[in-house]
Amino acid sequence: MSEANNEITEIKVGDILNGTVVKVDEKQVLVDIGYKTEGILPISELSSLHVEKASEIVNEGDTLEVKVKKVEDDEVIISKRAIDAEKAWEDLEEKYNSGEVFETEVKDIVKGGLVVDVGVRGFIPASLVETYFVEDFSDYKNKMLTVKIVDLNKEQNRIILSHRAVAEDELEAKKEELLQSLEEGQVLEGTVQRLTDFGVFVDIGGVDGLVHISQLSHGHVEKASDVVSEGDKIEVEVLSVDRDNERISLSHKNTLPGPWTNIEQEISKGDTLEGTVKRLVNFGAFVEVKEGVEGLVHISQIANRHIGTPHEVLEVGQTINVKVLDVNEQAQRISLSIKELEVEQEKSELEQYEKDDDQSGFQFGDFIGDKLNKYK
Repeated sequence: MSEANNEITEIKVGDILNGTVVKVDEKQVLVDIGYKTEGILPISELSSLHVEKASEIVNEGDTLEVKVKKVEDDEVIISKRAIDAEKAWEDLEEKYNSGEVFETEVKDIVKGGLVVDVGVRGFIPASLVETYFVEDFSDYKNKMLTVKIVDLNKEQNRIILSHRAVAEDELEAKKEELLQSLEEGQVLEGTVQRLTDFGVFVDIGGVDGLVHISQLSHGHVEKASDVVSEGDKIEVEVLSVDRDNERISLSHKNTLPGPWTNIEQEISKGDTLEGTVKRLVNFGAFVEVKEGVEGLVHISQIANRHIGTPHEVLEVGQTINVKVLDVNEQAQRISLSIKELEVEQEKSELEQYEKDDDQSGFQFGDFIGDKLNKYK
């Protein structure tokens, strides 16, 4: 028996050897394992993943730990994959039991999900890739993902991983942190997620808060869609936080300039405005002269004569002209008068009649008497 054969008989299946790569062919690698016969490392034994060329995994001069798979005649078939798998399974079992989160690289896109390298072939089903639906996974190849193992079975060589679980845990942690940090009066930017009949839900960084329809605008809002759309970025103020039930009340209205802001620059004493009667009370009438801005016509300023109640002259919804007596932005108060306009109108008519008196021969005194009788 030759010396080479004698050496081969010393090598047993299952032996663990250290060697140096001496040649890399397309489909196999030759490894110096310390014997006269070089070990043959087929491309199928390089990795648990699909490999096109051996040079993708090893280069000449690399030092490898390998396991003897077969000894036959003058050939020793060795495996790098077997060593990697044994080490990987030990590591994977520890990660699975502890729930450890770790990074792995996506090696391939297959039907139903992603193939990753975790020392052995791991699989991320499509439903466990993201917290949202992904139509095309082509951008994921060679991408690093944080994952955790959700199913592990060495006998069946099954390793199922999830990136979605990691993302959900991160969102939950971020949500809890945000809930604890929120304070009433805090102003944040959010994204409109969903519109309802009673308001809109706004994402303020991982948790949704409700902007009630009454908090969307200073004016009356019939439908939330009249003010915002899904996807809009809006500012909101935190009204209240119920951490136990994860309920957050928000206001968009409070972040907008109020209808009274700079009102003294828009409306001045002496202006004549058109308005709508909104409410009638014993002491006068509230008239809206601008959306969200109401002024008071005191009962003494409603008519150029004595009246018992505002209802004798006005009705809700009526459009009228009023004169501004006073504007106070800080107090959000405007004093209005209908009587002043009537007096001015009467004065104008009297002056016109006075001018016409000399020309027409009309007795101005009789006219004055008629006017006085009108208010008796």
